[in-house]
Amino acid sequence: MTTTMIRVLLVDDDPLVRAGLTMMLRGAPGIEVVGEVEDGAGVAGAVRRHTPDVVLMDIRMPVMDGIAATRAVADGTHAPQVIVLTTFDAGGLVLEAMRAGAAGYLLKHTAPEEIVEAVRRAARGEPALSPAAARTLIEHAAAGTDTRAEQARNKLATLSERERQIARAVAEGLSNSEIGRRLHLSTGTVKAHLSSALAKLDLDNRIQLALLAHDAEAE
Repeated sequence: MTTTMIRVLLVDDDPLVRAGLTMMLRGAPGIEVVGEVEDGAGVAGAVRRHTPDVVLMDIRMPVMDGIAATRAVADGTHAPQVIVLTTFDAGGLVLEAMRAGAAGYLLKHTAPEEIVEAVRRAARGEPALSPAAARTLIEHAAAGTDTRAEQARNKLATLSERERQIARAVAEGLSNSEIGRRLHLSTGTVKAHLSSALAKLDLDNRIQLALLAHDAEAE
């Protein structure tokens, strides 16, 4: 049986970090490092050349930072999933990365097996967040303003009832299979509704949808 390899692009200005990540990921079954980039300015071209499924992206780089590079990648066709991998755990950076289109946010001291699992989760279209990043998103939801909540509700009102149900389930952190069991739908049907909701709302991934759904529930 042929196993589809998860293609990973590494983006970091520190060659030692790239070498360490390469060594770690090459030891993980089903994962292939297809390229390395030392600055955000080279990411878009590398994505076109290597067609990665997942990009591990540093934030602080000399020419173009990881947030801008994430935004550029997310706006392209056949966009890969981006996991920000950084030494910085500031809440503002987490939210900025998620809004730019990142599917995950990990700190560089994360255990190797957790980074590998995050790559696998991102390749499946699932969020990959460090505990600190997850707390930031929860705090963001709790601090929603009335204006932001109203705007979010108006956006969600453009979805079908089934798409809104799935958006709320995504905000709870449920996987596609868990949503399917709750709503008595196949995983494929959940994916179809999720893709439709993202397209209608002009969002890049399920984390952005979860943020919107959290904002809509804010009092």
